[in-house]
Amino acid sequence: MDMDNNQDFDLEDILKEFGDHPEEEPVSDSTGAMPELRLDDPETDEEPAASAETEEEPELSAEEPVEQPLSNTLDFGPVQVPEAPEVTDEPTIVLDLSEELPKEDPKPAVAEPAFEVEEEFIPAPIVFTPRSRLKELKKQLVAGPERRYYELSEMGIGKLQAALLVNVLVVLICAGVTAMFALNLVPENRMKLVVFSQVLAMLISALLGSNLMLDSLGDLLKGRFTVNTLLTLTFAACLIDSVFCLKELRVPCCAAFSLEMTMAMWARLQKHNTEMAQMDTMRKAVRLHGIVRVENYYEGKDGLLRKEGEVSDFMDTYNKMPAPEVVQSVYAVLSLLVCIGISVFAGMLHGLSMGVQILSTSLLVAVPASFFVSISRPMAILETRLHMVGTVLCGWEGVKDLCGKAVFPISDLDLFPQGSTKLNGVKFYGQRNPDEVVSYTASVIHAAGGGLVPVFDQLLKSRSGQLYSVHGFRNYGDGGIGGEVEGLPVLVGTMGFLQDMGVEIPEGTMVNQAVYAAVDGELCAVYAMSYAKMRSAAAGLVTLCGYRKLKPLKLSGDFMLTESFLRAKFNVKTSRIVFPDRDTCQKLQQHPIDPDEPVLALTTREELVSVAYAITGARALRQATKLGVIIHLIGGTLGLIIMLVLGYLGSTQLLTPANILLYQLIWAVPGLLVTEWARIV
Repeated sequence: MDMDNNQDFDLEDILKEFGDHPEEEPVSDSTGAMPELRLDDPETDEEPAASAETEEEPELSAEEPVEQPLSNTLDFGPVQVPEAPEVTDEPTIVLDLSEELPKEDPKPAVAEPAFEVEEEFIPAPIVFTPRSRLKELKKQLVAGPERRYYELSEMGIGKLQAALLVNVLVVLICAGVTAMFALNLVPENRMKLVVFSQVLAMLISALLGSNLMLDSLGDLLKGRFTVNTLLTLTFAACLIDSVFCLKELRVPCCAAFSLEMTMAMWARLQKHNTEMAQMDTMRKAVRLHGIVRVENYYEGKDGLLRKEGEVSDFMDTYNKMPAPEVVQSVYAVLSLLVCIGISVFAGMLHGLSMGVQILSTSLLVAVPASFFVSISRPMAILETRLHMVGTVLCGWEGVKDLCGKAVFPISDLDLFPQGSTKLNGVKFYGQRNPDEVVSYTASVIHAAGGGLVPVFDQLLKSRSGQLYSVHGFRNYGDGGIGGEVEGLPVLVGTMGFLQDMGVEIPEGTMVNQAVYAAVDGELCAVYAMSYAKMRSAAAGLVTLCGYRKLKPLKLSGDFMLTESFLRAKFNVKTSRIVFPDRDTCQKLQQHPIDPDEPVLALTTREELVSVAYAITGARALRQATKLGVIIHLIGGTLGLIIMLVLGYLGSTQLLTPANILLYQLIWAVPGLLVTEWARIV
C-alpha cells in the first residue's frame, strides 16, 4: 500500500513540475488533456507507465510523425500497444494538436521571412574586375583562336607545298612541249605521244589538286559556286576534249589548265597561312582593343575611335564570305552559262568536236589564272605586316568601314608612351622656395592634363609638395598654359611663350625641350625634359599622315607638343594633322561610344602603329582587291567575246594551246602586280 502511494506521489510530482497547469489532476480524460500537457513539454524524461493514457500516446505520435516535439517528448521505449477500440474523437484530437502548436510557439513562422530577406541582400559577384575580365578573355581565346590555331597546325601545309611544287614542274614541262609544238619542232610521227603526254600531265595536275576539287564540289552541295567549282568543271570539259584530241591528233590545252590549278593551290596555301597568322595573333592576346566608326564625330566627319574589344568580334566575322568573293562566284556562274551557250552555238554550226573544243577553251579563257589569287594574295601580304604589330581585321565589313573620309584622334600617350617622357633636371631662379615653385608648376600642369602629369607627380612626391587649386586656367595654344594659384599668376610653357607673355629670360638659360615656369611675372624654374622618339609612334604617325582621306586629330593636353615640335621630332607634314582648341578636345574625349557599334579591327598592343596599320592596311587591301577583281573580270569577258566570234566563224587556227597559255600569262602580269598594292601600308 505504501508502494502504491509512493508511486502515485512520484507521478504527481513529475506532472506538477513539467505540466502547464500544476493544480490539475494528472488523470487523462476523453478530451486528451494529458497528451496536451506532455506534448507542450520539451524536456520530458522517459517514464515507464502502464495506464490507459500512455497507450493512446503512441497512436498520436504515429499519426503525427512530422512534428518534432512528439518524437522528443514521448519516448516510451518498446511498449506493446494493444488494439484499442475505434474512437471517433482521435482524429479531432490530432487536428487540435496541429492547430495549437503553431499558436503556442510562433517562432518558426517569424524566422522564415528573416532568412529570405538575408538571401536577397547577398552581394552579387563582381564580374568585370580586371582579373576576372582577363580570365574570361583567356577562356574565349582558348576556346576560339587557340583551338582553331592547333586545328590548322594539325592540317599542315607540307603536302600542299609539295603538290604545288610538283604542279609548277608540270606547268613548265607542258609549257615547253607547247612551245615546241608552236615552233613546229615536233615531228608528225610523235604527235600521238605529245598528245598523250599532255593529257597525262593534266591528269597528274588534277590528281595533285584533287582535294581542292572535292572541296569545291562540297561547296556546290552547300549552295556555293566558286571559281574552284568552275575549275573542276573545266577539268571535266578538258578531259572530254582530250578524247577528241587523241582521235584527231590535236594537242589539248593542258598547260593552261595546269597553270590554273597551280594558282588555285597557291590561293589555298595563302588562305591557310593568313588564317593561321590571324589565330596566332589572337591566341597571344592579353587584352583586346577594338576600332569602331562613329558618325559625325568632328565637323561632320566620322571618327575612328578605340574601345575595349571582344574575341567574338573577330570570330563571328572572319569566316564570312567577303564581297569580292561573292562577285567572283556570281561571275563564275554567269561565265559557265555563257560558255555552255557558246559551245552549243558552235556545235550546232560546226559539229560536236568543235563544240567540245570551244567549251574547254572558253572555260579556260573565261577565268584568267591569276584570278584565283586576286583576293587571297593581297590579304596574305597585308597579314604578314599586321601580324608583326598584333592586329587583325574583322572581316570584309570591317575593311570597308575603315575606308572613307574620317578623323583619327591621337593622345599624348600615342605619340610618347609611358616612360618615353623624362625629366633630365631642374634649375631654379629667383628667391622663391623651390618646393613652392614645384607645387605651383605641378598644379597648373595637372589642370591641363597630358603626358607631363606623371612626370611632375613624381617630382612633386619626391619633394613632399602638394597640389593647389587653379583658378582661371587658360590654354594659350602657343606652347603655354597659365592660371592663378594661391592668388598668384603662374605661367608654364616654352621659352618663346614666356617671352611673348613679357617674362624676362636671363641669358644662358636656353634649353631644348624644356618647360619654363614663371610666378607673378618672374622666371622661377626651368625643367629640362626628354621626349624619346619611339619607332612605333613614329611609324604610326607617318602612316596616318600619308593618306588623303584620313586626318589625325590631336587630342593632347601636353602644351609642349606643338605643331613645330611634332614636325621637327617626327619629320611629318603637320598640315595633315588637326589641332582643335582645348574645349573641343575635352568634348571629343568625352564623346560616347555606342556599345553596339560593330568592331572593325582588333589590336593586341597599345601602340599607335598597330592601329595605324589596321586603318591604312584596310584601305590598301580594299583598293588592291577591287582593282584586281575588275582587271580579271575585264580579261575574262574579253576572252568570252573572242570565243564567241571564233565559235561563229568556226576558226580553230587561233585555238592553239600556245595562244591559250599566252593569253593566261598576259593577264597574270597585271593581276599579280595589282596584288602588290597591299604592301603600301
